Amino acid sequence: MPRIIFKFDKEKDLFNIWETCNKKSRWFDHQKFVPSVLVEICKGKKFEECKNELEKYRKKMHTSGFIEPFIKALQKSWDKINDEYFKRLDKIMKTKICFKEVTAYITTVTRCPYEHNRENPWFMVSFFRDVLHILAVCGHEIMHIQFHNTYWKEIEKKIGKEKTADLKEALTVLLNLEFRDLWFVDDLGYESHKELRKFIEKEWKKEKDFEVLLKKCVNFLL
Repeated sequence: MPRIIFKFDKEKDLFNIWETCNKKSRWFDHQKFVPSVLVEICKGKKFEECKNELEKYRKKMHTSGFIEPFIKALQKSWDKINDEYFKRLDKIMKTKICFKEVTAYITTVTRCPYEHNRENPWFMVSFFRDVLHILAVCGHEIMHIQFHNTYWKEIEKKIGKEKTADLKEALTVLLNLEFRDLWFVDDLGYESHKELRKFIEKEWKKEKDFEVLLKKCVNFLL
């Protein structure tokens, strides 16, 4: 079975803080949850220009000794559901999981980006979320990575990049229908995808076939 390995990488965390302060999301403003002092340090600057100041500000948190046991708790918790999660995902998405190992990096902001590269896939989870929500985030991000590596190109040709990105996000409503018993919390999604998520939920309950569902979603989004 594929595995998730939880790690902390200071450089990745600092870069994510900087990027969060400088990059807007189409769906959610993560910057409003970043302390104003960090926004002041990073906003409108190149990463290398503010990295040292940013590192000094985050040093106390990075060296607090809390991150290490947090990682151990996440690893132990995810390992309990790892095999069952991937077994279900493989069956539902009708594709073999595209990696053997994926890294989950701890970040000290709420924004959690991901990289879907098959050779080195990774995603981030927030130090400020509880364990059960992080398990749900893991399921969410892995579903994104799998979608990117299996269905994205074909669907993008039909409905374009932005609508394909919307579909990728909205499809995570399936986590509430088929995976919730693994982590006991809901994947809430974004407000702008509310109607699409309702459509997906309704159609999935009619027929639990992922490829049929994708065709219906494409027609819905045309």
